[in-house]
Amino acid sequence: MARAIDPTVGDGLLVVDKPAGWTSHQVVGACRRLAGTRKVGHAGTLDPMATGVLVVGVNKATRLLTYLVGADKTYTATIRLGVTTMTDDAEGVATAVAPSGAVAALTDAEVDAAVSGLSGDITQVPSTVSAIKIDGRRAYARARSGEDVDLAGRAVRVSRFDVLDRRRVEAVPPQEEADDPSAVHRRDRGEERTQIPASSVPATPVPVLDLDVEVTVSSGTYVRALARDLGAALGVGGHLTALRRTRVGGLGIDVASTMEELEYARAAGTPRDAPDGRPGTSGLPLVSLEDAARGSMPVRALDAEEARLVGHGVRIPSAEPGRVGPVAALDDSGALVAILDESSERVMPEVVFTSPCPA
Repeated sequence: MARAIDPTVGDGLLVVDKPAGWTSHQVVGACRRLAGTRKVGHAGTLDPMATGVLVVGVNKATRLLTYLVGADKTYTATIRLGVTTMTDDAEGVATAVAPSGAVAALTDAEVDAAVSGLSGDITQVPSTVSAIKIDGRRAYARARSGEDVDLAGRAVRVSRFDVLDRRRVEAVPPQEEADDPSAVHRRDRGEERTQIPASSVPATPVPVLDLDVEVTVSSGTYVRALARDLGAALGVGGHLTALRRTRVGGLGIDVASTMEELEYARAAGTPRDAPDGRPGTSGLPLVSLEDAARGSMPVRALDAEEARLVGHGVRIPSAEPGRVGPVAALDDSGALVAILDESSERVMPEVVFTSPCPA
């Protein structure tokens, strides 16, 4: 028998501070359990190695996720120059190290010039070990099976690429590909791990230059590809050793909760089977539909009649014909009525959140 939806939760966004080692799918699964509903999704995958902001939609808020996926994102990261890996991050095996003396010879001015070359509007080839599908099969599956993977470049924007700190150290190149969480679960079931890539690079320390950076990028940008391309531009190779997402659109790490905090919050809220349970009493720190929309797109205020018409899907006149991008339409009480397309003379309601009222 299907489990009833938790009546205490309501609709909104959970801004999760994803822990390292978790897949985004695992976070969604945990949030489904906490929220007592299957209607849960996320607005943009984070690799298992990465931490930070993962925006999770609950109930009606899942219909907002498509607009948040396209929002700009900000990250802090550490780029290691001097070692190239199969995955462009520290989870993959080393495939090459810089020529002797090359890292030591790098100057700050050379690094800054290469960073500048990867800023603004650029064409980026995604990481080979990525979830992009080629003829129905993920690129990472093809790469790990030994296939040559050729991905097309895509237009992205790097609106901020700041170097915050630089450290010259020595490090051992990664020797074995890290377990992805699904591989761990398979072995817990008694399955053997097969086809483990191993590095042909010696396990001896090599000079590297670590850069702590902060980047703001458009949707679809791979930060580990920035690390790869920065290393290539400098002739020493590079990969990512740390990645933390600090902002998705208007939602920052300051409003994010850890999984432990979400567990405690739900335990302190109204039990799902309480006879007086009401939406919004679960204890979960949900960002409302209205606040989420205000923080991610322009807002249009509707009067009562306009709200009624839009609720019925009627194409009322646009407030700003030709406006590009989604517009949040709020009624006179501040409730989110719909997401509008105002690119034409009359609006096109793309998603309607309110139930139509009688005429």
